[in-house]
Amino acid sequence: MGAVWNTQVNYAGANGVGPVAVEVANGRDFDNPGWEACGFELMSHESAVTDWNDGAEIERIHYDEIAALAKTLTGCDHALVRGHILRNPEQIKIHQQLGPIRFAHSDFASTYGDRMRDYFGSADPNATASLLREGITAGDVRSARRMLILQFWRNVGEPKMDLPLAFCDARTVPAEDVRAFPVNNYAGGGFNFDALAVIAPRGRTHHWYIHPEMTRDEVIAFRTYDSELDAAGKPFWTPHAAVRDPEVELGNPSRYSIELRATCLFT
Repeated sequence: MGAVWNTQVNYAGANGVGPVAVEVANGRDFDNPGWEACGFELMSHESAVTDWNDGAEIERIHYDEIAALAKTLTGCDHALVRGHILRNPEQIKIHQQLGPIRFAHSDFASTYGDRMRDYFGSADPNATASLLREGITAGDVRSARRMLILQFWRNVGEPKMDLPLAFCDARTVPAEDVRAFPVNNYAGGGFNFDALAVIAPRGRTHHWYIHPEMTRDEVIAFRTYDSELDAAGKPFWTPHAAVRDPEVELGNPSRYSIELRATCLFT
């Protein structure tokens, strides 16, 4: 399997975040064992959304689509979808953190389960709306025997873009290569949590993959938290980062993508 690109990934280090040369392979050629094994998986998934800039349409249609997909993939009893993130030049004008994230990270640390239990017990209207859509209560979230966060990334712009999202096989990233750091008031939304920064490997190789020219009828599912794996001391993270396509000038075209996450509950 040949590399698509020799490029750089920004890794965490003692002096902050710095670029490291990496080989990024073609995820379409990867004999992927599935998201449960390596953390991520490309799949076909058509949506009835017609305007990916219309937040109301996305909430009305796509949240239920993603909840249904999450249930199918995980076998969970409930899937709570709250909010979505659009990443494009217009969103960057609103907040810099809504641009492509160019350092290697996984979204949540092991504290995230407790953070979600507190969040769904709060008066936040997004939390309330997601509970109502699923017909459950904050008590059901708190009593769930297992919580899994499955996220979904979709390209809604040009098939070839400047900063596509690359994923790293979680099996190649042991616990000593990740470290928690606080994220406060993410994108100005008032939400605080701990995420995981990824440290450049020493004496081993992280295996990175890109999925070239994704269409709107494809989505990548990737795991960012699992209380069951966490309790067993196994990787629940899926490192990912925006990387440069060396054939595309920055901003020509820019990345247009949407991300949603499902809080999957097993009762």
